[in-house]
Amino acid sequence: MRLRYRVIISYADIVKREEMMLQRGMNFRAKPNYSIILMSVRKGAPYRDCWHEDSELLEYEGHDEPKRGDLDPKKVDQPIRYPGGKPTENGKFYDAVMSYKEGKTKPEIVQVYEKIYQGIWSDRGRYELTDGKIVFDGQRNVFRFFLRPTKTPYAKEPFLRETRIIPTHVKVAVWKRDQGKCVKCGSTKNLHFDHDIPFSKGGSSITAENVRLLCAKHNLSKSNKIMSLGPWISGLASIICSKTG
Repeated sequence: MRLRYRVIISYADIVKREEMMLQRGMNFRAKPNYSIILMSVRKGAPYRDCWHEDSELLEYEGHDEPKRGDLDPKKVDQPIRYPGGKPTENGKFYDAVMSYKEGKTKPEIVQVYEKIYQGIWSDRGRYELTDGKIVFDGQRNVFRFFLRPTKTPYAKEPFLRETRIIPTHVKVAVWKRDQGKCVKCGSTKNLHFDHDIPFSKGGSSITAENVRLLCAKHNLSKSNKIMSLGPWISGLASIICSKTG
């Protein structure tokens, strides 16, 4: 899966990037070519969003009725239409799912931002909205939407490949431990969650010990070193094999 280089981003930078204030979590067609959702799996988050790390799917819960008067939004069905008949954000996303499943349209492209700490977000990149359903959670009907990673390119931004999703609780722990700074130079700009030992080389994503914060300069520097060592390591391996073969 390819992610934007600048994975860590502040809310102010999200507003600047998207050129709009995002006051709600679901924003259908906020931009001409994609929708935007804000989500969180932190303790105390208002909705039951979750990552399926084995498949990299995002399961996203729809939004409640606005709180008003004595109404408890958590005790009434999540709305699909307003009283006048127009679709809510739930309804717009659900209609997009149905249109895709009926073969009428391509899946809706959704930009995902995940809150990992107060004022700090993770840019999870673009996803495809491929499924949705209304389920009874034991008390009321709620929407569950399913999104899968997409390879939609990002203009004018370098790529870093992430071979394994880093769980949110690990990101939070790393952010606290590294104090929101690059461990190499102390920079607080253009930060990225980096595997010290790459996942492809046996490094783990499930504990904070193998994950650290690096700025753009030092992450690219690390990537260049790995790429430059590749031919040397391959050549050395060939020599060893020829001598022992």
